[in-house]
Amino acid sequence: MMKRLLPFLALGLALPLHAQDAALIQRARAIHERVITLDTHVDINPANFQAGAPNYKDRLGTQVNVPKMEEGGLDAAFLIVYVGQNPAFTAEDYARAKQQAMDKFEAIHRLTKEIAPDRVALALTPGDVRRIAREGKKAILIGVENGYSIGEDLSNIRQFADLGARYLSLAHNGHSQLSDSNTGEQDGQWKWNGLSPLGEQAVAELNKWGVMIDISHPSKASMMRTLALTKAPIIASHSAVRALCNHSRNLDDEQLLALKKNGGVVQLVAFNNYVKEAAPDSPERARAVAALREEFGLPATGGGRAGMARMDSTRRVAYMQRMQDLNRRFPPPPRATVKDFVDHVDYAVKLIGVDHVGISSDFDGGGGVEGWSDATETFNVTLELVRRGYTEEQIAKIWSGNLLRVMGEVQTIAKGLRGTN
Repeated sequence: MMKRLLPFLALGLALPLHAQDAALIQRARAIHERVITLDTHVDINPANFQAGAPNYKDRLGTQVNVPKMEEGGLDAAFLIVYVGQNPAFTAEDYARAKQQAMDKFEAIHRLTKEIAPDRVALALTPGDVRRIAREGKKAILIGVENGYSIGEDLSNIRQFADLGARYLSLAHNGHSQLSDSNTGEQDGQWKWNGLSPLGEQAVAELNKWGVMIDISHPSKASMMRTLALTKAPIIASHSAVRALCNHSRNLDDEQLLALKKNGGVVQLVAFNNYVKEAAPDSPERARAVAALREEFGLPATGGGRAGMARMDSTRRVAYMQRMQDLNRRFPPPPRATVKDFVDHVDYAVKLIGVDHVGISSDFDGGGGVEGWSDATETFNVTLELVRRGYTEEQIAKIWSGNLLRVMGEVQTIAKGLRGTN
């Protein structure tokens, strides 16, 4: 069944199209309707997944929700079971982290089973994604961001897989019990110089239970050790190209080429700070932002998402409103655009080939660029790909085909490792 796009398609004209003509836009719209568009990283707040309205089936202020997916023609999304990194490594802290993860698993299942089963469905296999898209529903998948939540009990990997987890990152911001994080670059301090012994065992368990290994947040040394151990392709669920934006969250050419050799895929992320190195804030804006963050108990730099997650909903909304007011008084530097984002696609395609490149947003976790600021503007990415000469077959691979291939290969290899059909 061809997906039906709501009248948002005029958004294709929201960007300066210059030489783009009506025929190109019409062709891009047709391609956007036919291909399966899949975003591999969308953060969630369980408070938006309660039985009472408003919830995720309603048009919330979040960058992604069911109506915005429908309006923008976003067919599938990995909703993220994210748990922030705690510097403590005790049984009690692991138990709290696991409970936070379980709350998010339960929220996602509530969406697909109770809140909007007529509009979305949980996808566990590539075939599920394709079937759900044919049915005219939105496919919901689950990714786990930060292996901290599995603690030191690797049986939790199977439990998470049984709950629907289809990828897992061994670390987030800060070293975990499993892996070093990219954040070690800031001070040159490493805990494991790659993977811990437990992390190496976790790689084998993830392979065994058909969970894709995500290397977006772990360190480069962790990624390279993972590649030496894994029996299945891996992914970077939301990273960009380091040659274009020098950030520790991005992948350099050596990493990209290693990912290609592994058969994996990099899901390039439309996150402003990872797409384009921003100009510094004005002194006035910098002082105002610092004061606001201090007032709300956030660190001077970084850590904003974890800090906001600890706020109650009233305080979180108050912070966001204050930040909007601040942005009006002291406009931030220009954001990266969809064209800047697709520059990363072009670079990666030229370096490692179109079969190893995908797309992600990190919406509701800090992601978004000018022109793709929420799910309603998803068409603009397809339009820019068409403008640059990508064929429908290539666009289908970039939007979902490559990720679904890897997902299927990981699941097939897992069955072999378990000795099952």
